[in-house]
Amino acid sequence: MIDDLYSARLLKLAANLPRVGRLADPDATSEKVSKLCGSRVTVDVKVEGDRVADFAQDVKACALGQASAAVLGAHVIGASLAEIETTRDAFRAMLKADGPAPEGRFAELALLAPVKDYPARHTSTLLAFEAAAEAVKNAIVSGGER
Repeated sequence: MIDDLYSARLLKLAANLPRVGRLADPDATSEKVSKLCGSRVTVDVKVEGDRVADFAQDVKACALGQASAAVLGAHVIGASLAEIETTRDAFRAMLKADGPAPEGRFAELALLAPVKDYPARHTSTLLAFEAAAEAVKNAIVSGGER
């Protein structure tokens, strides 16, 4: 079972985290922390309209949280708030309610389906998408594009 959870593909994703760091002048920032394990994800975004124009993330998380953040970082540029929220909600349903994997640009999250059998890992696995959705929403509300 652990081999399914920590597959070579998942570990490769976690080891190659894109868009690491912080933006110099983000439109919004969001930080999410798992109280259970201490994983922490900080996301900076710049938006144009309702779409992500630039993105950076500081990820201090387990391999599962890093793999999720890697999928986000690889595909987030150009994503709309609706896409990110829909993906976050589908991802949560996949983990907590045995729902189908997210579709579209973030479909690679299907790789994390085995996490559903480990409820203690759900929060850390969802952190990056929770933070991204909040940051993009806050950027849009505050007017974005400074």
